[in-house]
Parts: sequence; structure tokens; C-alpha cells
Amino acid sequence: MSRAQQTLLMKSTVRRRRELAASGTSDLFDLVQNGSATLVADALAGLPEQRRREIGVELTAWFKERNRSTWWPVGSGTALAVAVVGCLPSAAQAAAILARNSVNPDGERAAALLSGVAEERGITWLGDLAHRLAAKVNQQTWVERWRFVAALLRAEGVAPPTDDRFVELWLGAVELPDRRRSGPPTPLVDRLRSDPFLAAMLPRLFEVDGLGSRMMFDEVATTWEERERHVLPTALARLAAEGVVDRTMLIDGSLGRLLRGDRAAALRAFTTLLHELTPTTAEVAARATDYLRLLTDAPAPVATMAQKALRDLPDLEIEAVLDASREVLLRPDKTLVRAQLAWLDRLARQHRDRAVEVAEVIGVALGHPAVELRDRASTLAARHGHDPATVGTGPAVSRPRGDDLPPPAPPAPAPDPITHVDELAEEVAALLGTPSHGAPLDRILDGLVRVTTTEGPRVHAALAPVVDRRHWSWGNEHRYDPLCLCQVLVDVLLTAGSTEQQPRRRSRWAALLAAVRRTDRTPSAPELATTDPRVPPPHRLLRARLAEIGAHVDEPGQPGLLAAPTSANGLLDPLALVERLAAWGDRTPWYWDLTQALLRLPADADDAVANKAAALGTPAGERLAAWLRGGGLPQPVMRATTVTRRPRKAGYDWEFDQLAPERILVELRPPDGYEDRYGLLTADPAPIGVEYSGWMKMWPSILPGHRGVVAAYTLPLVAGAADMDQRDGAVVLPLLAESSGTGGVALDLALAYGLGARHGADRVAALDALLGLAGAGQFDAGGAGEQLGRLVARQLVKLTRVVEPLRDAALAGAPLTVWRLVAAALPAVLAAPRPPRGLPDLLTLATETATATGVRIEVPGLGEVAGQGGSSRLVTEARRLHRALTTA
Repeated sequence: MSRAQQTLLMKSTVRRRRELAASGTSDLFDLVQNGSATLVADALAGLPEQRRREIGVELTAWFKERNRSTWWPVGSGTALAVAVVGCLPSAAQAAAILARNSVNPDGERAAALLSGVAEERGITWLGDLAHRLAAKVNQQTWVERWRFVAALLRAEGVAPPTDDRFVELWLGAVELPDRRRSGPPTPLVDRLRSDPFLAAMLPRLFEVDGLGSRMMFDEVATTWEERERHVLPTALARLAAEGVVDRTMLIDGSLGRLLRGDRAAALRAFTTLLHELTPTTAEVAARATDYLRLLTDAPAPVATMAQKALRDLPDLEIEAVLDASREVLLRPDKTLVRAQLAWLDRLARQHRDRAVEVAEVIGVALGHPAVELRDRASTLAARHGHDPATVGTGPAVSRPRGDDLPPPAPPAPAPDPITHVDELAEEVAALLGTPSHGAPLDRILDGLVRVTTTEGPRVHAALAPVVDRRHWSWGNEHRYDPLCLCQVLVDVLLTAGSTEQQPRRRSRWAALLAAVRRTDRTPSAPELATTDPRVPPPHRLLRARLAEIGAHVDEPGQPGLLAAPTSANGLLDPLALVERLAAWGDRTPWYWDLTQALLRLPADADDAVANKAAALGTPAGERLAAWLRGGGLPQPVMRATTVTRRPRKAGYDWEFDQLAPERILVELRPPDGYEDRYGLLTADPAPIGVEYSGWMKMWPSILPGHRGVVAAYTLPLVAGAADMDQRDGAVVLPLLAESSGTGGVALDLALAYGLGARHGADRVAALDALLGLAGAGQFDAGGAGEQLGRLVARQLVKLTRVVEPLRDAALAGAPLTVWRLVAAALPAVLAAPRPPRGLPDLLTLATETATATGVRIEVPGLGEVAGQGGSSRLVTEARRLHRALTTA
């Protein structure tokens, strides 16, 4: 900076100080908003304490005038922090502003500025402020904000808190160093070596549940292809070798975490850390009891690690191995059991005097559900002097039986309607206090209409602060998600009972209503207008209903929504709808509300209900009567069709490789002669890559009597759980099982894709749906099996993922259903050009369920595979199934 520029800056600073000392603070607030943190500090320097406190009062009021959702980025956030520390009288008052998650000062730079301002002012409570800010860290706190709090703690020499969230954010900062700092990136091991928080944070890594899944990040120094894998465990092992951290603490902490258990993905970091540490034989021997517990009880990857460590011990007591083996040999993890059998075989050879005792333990594996392991155990037991005939042969030869599933419970009644402001506020707080995920809205919307009609001002006064405190994910409309209704729903809630800008609000809602309803309807242009082709018709209806509620919520005399379900699965009792229409009298009900109510009616309503509706003598009653007499919404014509991914774009197209090459989806068409008024029965398959969020979980309650229609609309997301490894795609399947109506090929495909989902929670959801449908006698095992075989044969679903939930279904009481499904899937799978991985396991499951049920089903192509030469496991299992089906 030149001397002239320095002179001008000094004059400007002096002028600002005089203005601040004399009167107004608008210039200071302008500097704050512009992010001029250094100029704010200069302007405050030298001001008397009394004047600072006066400015502090104005600053607090000015800040409160800003909407709670106002975002203060690093520039204005840092300037605000400087003004707060420079003017407010106490740490408590400063924390009231700076603890807001919307205020994001610039880490190290902000902490340095605050320290300078505090020193110049002569205050000593900056450490107290750091402690208060650290105590306010919560689930909504971002890593960038945490950097500021951490920098302030370090600058003031305050010990960091060690609560779960603070540790999570410390780990996040370790994974993602501040990229705004210049210079080459510092390797993780060097950053950890100099981190003053390491000693406090490190023991907590082993104690916070789920944190292990965040510890397996990679470090990219040059290119992604040359990245260093699982860099944190590697760095910790290196620091232990250098003596910077305690090696014993790392080993004991990892074993303790593994013993306490966690999700499999969260435990992988600790097995990796133990692998990097490579405990010596002495270290393993000293902890042999812990390793034995892991061998018997831990998930398969952890148990395998423990097994390898224990097998290398020269002096491990044989009694301990035999006791553990009795449990290990019945575990479902075949690789683990196979290795345990090999270990026991080695022990029997080494200890000839105890070979028979070891062989008796080997005989425990004769009860394993896997046929090949039973055969191996039988061979080893006989080799070492134990007669396997004295041990039961396991579940595959149990007496013939069919399914043994409990009948499904009838649909639960819907909860009582909301009739009080306080209850409405509680329900809205529960909805908006968690991430937006498509939770049911009908009860809240019905309560909003019902309560606002009599207590509008109280409703607005109760809901406004609840909306202000909403989770950040409800903050605005997410443009990347075509289904997002966050902003629309929040606006509806704020409209209820509000007296501000009513004409403007009504005009907005009226415009939205006009946009969603087409008045010039034709067969090719349904009444429910298409505003975004990515949004399926059921969701368009939901958006139209929200707009309608926003337009009419403040009208007096509203008895609630006509469409509020009477059952938890979304169905509406026709008699209840007649009674609700009677309460409306001669008034005209809301159009889309009545439309949704009609779509929720069961298809089997009798003529007596239609006559009662017609007797109301109103247009709405006539509409209901005509709907009931016409049979309601018919079942569509479904056709499975193959969709391929879009062409690759010019240049670098990273998204193309993430898309599934092809996908089998369902096309919907109305039956011949039916006019699809709302477009609900007319749908082409969605292109691969159009993602649907959790809002789709509301669709089953929109069409609760049309299970197959909803399955067709949700199929892209369910398929993405299998062919693109997405999460939560199959969570809608249990909701479909609770619905009614024909499922057809859409439901068959949805269940087939769900069984092959990447993530366990999605496969469990598919399993729950399968068992629920089978228990109700509504599961087409043959149809689902045919679709599964088709998907596997075309390599659209990985068979290795499918066998586990099917085996669980058989064990849960549905062996006949599973056998029929597998028998229908096998012809296509056996005829595939290349046998898919997991086919021997599927054949094993087929043998077990066929034997258990005693039902013989012909499997085309099985004899050809069974007649092949060789002794591969595929041929062996095919022969075993063929014998089971052909032997009387």
C-alpha cells in the first residue's frame, strides 16, 4: 500500500471514529453488512466504553430486525463478530448473537481479529465466550462454523468440549481441511501431529456411536486415482509408531468399540486401524478373551479379523477354541464357518489325543443351513473318528410344511383429528424439527383447517415461532428435487391466521391453483395440469391440494378436510365422506379436496352409500354417487418395458457413468373406453437419472386402493436402490403392502428390485413387504420370481444380495412362498450366458425350501446343468436340487 493510500485510510478511520463517537451507527452497520471486518475493528478502536455499550444496544436491536433465516457468510459474519466483541458488555450477550448457526465467522482470521479487539478494549471474557459458543454446537452446526469456535478456543487456551457433536465436527474438519488457505495441502499425519485437540478428541473416536463410518475417508494430494485410502487409520498407526499417541490406547479402544458393536460400516474403520497397527502375538494373547468374544458375536468382517489373529497364537487353550467353535459353526457367514472348520481340522491333526473331542465339535456344523458346509463337516467329523449319523441333519430335512405366517392385522384407524392450537403446534414442531422426508401430512393439514376457522390469530401466533425454528432442510424449495414441497408447505402454515399481506397471499395461491387445473381438458390433456414433466400425477395432486388449502384456509366455518383418511393406510370410509358432505350443506366443497377424497374410497362400496350421497341433493353429493356407481378409479393396463440411459454428452460427462445402463420399468395406460380425467392412469416410464426423494412415501396414501399404480410410479426409486446403489429407495414397499388393490407386474418388479437393493435397510423393507403380502395371500410369488430371474439374467440385479432376504423370509415362516419364487426365477437365471455370482447359493436355498415343504415344482433347465461334468459347486448344488425334486 502506498503512503498516499495509507494516509487516506487513516483519515477515513479517524472520520468514522468521530462519527461513531458523535452520533449515528448506520455507517458501522454498513461496514458489517459489507463484510469489512478490519474497518469495523479500526472504527471501534479508541472509543470510550460508554459509547461502545450504546452502540451495542443499537447493534442488538439491528440484528434482531434481521429475519432468523438471514445468512451471515464469512465476510459479514466476521465483521458482525468483531462488532459484537467490540461493543457488547458481556460474554452472555455476545453469545446470544454469535451462537446462531446462521452466523459464520472466518475461522482463524476471525479469532485473531477478536483477540485483538478484546485486547484493545481490555475485556477478559473472550474465553468465556468461546466456552459458551462451544456449548451451543449442535446438529445444525456446520464444519465451517465449528472452525471459528475451535480457533477461538485455541486462541484463548480453553479446553475443548468432548461431547459427541463437537467430536463429529472435529473429525469433519480433519477430513476436510480449510481449502481457502493458500499453499500446498498439508498431509493429514502432519496436521494431526500439530493439532492441540488431538489428545482430547482421540479417545472419543472409539466412544461415539456411528463415528467409524466417517473415519474411512481418503486423502487426495494430486489426483483422485492416486489418492491415499483410509488415511486416518494409517496416520494414527504412524503416530503410534512415532510415540505421539499411545499404541495401547488405540488397540484397546478399537477392541472396545468392536465389542460394543455398531453398524457394519462404522466398525470397518476399527478393523482397519487394527490391521495398520498389526498387534504382536503378545498383544493378541493378552487380549485373547476379547478376540474370542468378537469371533462368536461380532459381524462377519470383525469375526474374521479376530479369527485370523487367534489362529496365529501358538499357545491358545484348545478348550477356549472348542467353546467358541460351538457358536461360530452355526453362524450364517459361510466363509467364517468354512475357515473355522479348517482351523478345527488343523487342531485335530495337531492334537491326536483329542481328535474325537474336536470331531464332536465339528459335528455341530451338521446343523448349519448351508448344505455344502454340512457336507464338509460330515467329512471332517468322520475323518477324525466321530459318527455324523448321531447328529441331526439340519433344517433341510425337516417335515414337509407350507407357510406359517400370521394373518395381517386390519388397517389401524386414523388418529383422532387435531382440535386444539397447542396440539397443532406440537405436531408441526415434530414435523419441521427433523429433515424433510415426506412424513404424512393429512392430519396436520386437516387440523390446520379445522382450528384456523375458529382461532386463526392464535394459530398464527403459535406456528410462526415453530416455523422460525424449523430444521434447515425446510428452509426453501430445493430446485434439484422436483418433488420438494418444503416452501409450499411452510407458506401454507404461515398463511393460516395471518393478517399480513392477505390480498397478496390470496393472489399467489389463486395463481398456483389456476396453474395446476386445466379448464380446456381433452383426452390427451388431463385436468390435472403438467407443470413439470418430472413430477408424477399423484404428486401434482398433492401440490394442487396444498395450493387449495393455502387459498381457503382462513375462510370461516370450515369443518375440516373431506379427504382426511379414516384408516392409517389412507383409505376413507364412504359413509364418513357422506357425513362430511352433509356438514358442508349447500356450500361448494373445495374441488381438489373432494377429488382426493374420492380417490381414497374403497372400490367395493355398495349402492346404499351411493343412494345416501345422492339424497344430499347437492352437486358434491351427486358427484360422489356417480363415482361410487361407476366403480371409482379402475385398474390400469400395465406393461413392463426396458428403458436405457441417455446418450453420453460431449466433453466430460461424469454423471453418465453413474447411471444404470438399462432398467425395466412399467408403462401405465387406462383401460379401453375410460377417460383418464386426472392423468393418474397414463404414465410413461421415467428416464434413468430422474430422482425421487422421500416425498414419494406419501403416494400410497394418495391412492390407497391402487397398489399397482403407486408401485409403477415409485419403481424408478426402488430400482435405483439396486442398480445405482442409492439409499432408502425401497422404504415405500411396506407401505404398498399395507395398501389394497392389484399389484400386477409393477409390484412384482418393485419387490424384485427391492430384494436386490445395495443397502441392508432397503432389503429389510422388501422382506417386510414380501412377508406382509404373503401373509395376506396377496403375493404373486411366481410373478415376482419371473421378474427377479429376468433382472438377474440381464445383470440388472446382483443375485448375491437377493439370497439373504429370501433365506430370512423362509426362516420367518414363508418357505413355500420362497420356493415358488425361486423356482420361477431359476429358469431365466440358469439360461443366462454366464452363471451369475450367487447362483449356487440360490440353488442351495431352493433345495432347502423344496425339501422343507415337500412341494415339487418343475424347473426348466435344471437337468441340463445337473448333468454337466465336473464337481464345481454350481453343478453340485444343481444335482442336489435335481435329486430332491426327482426322488420320491
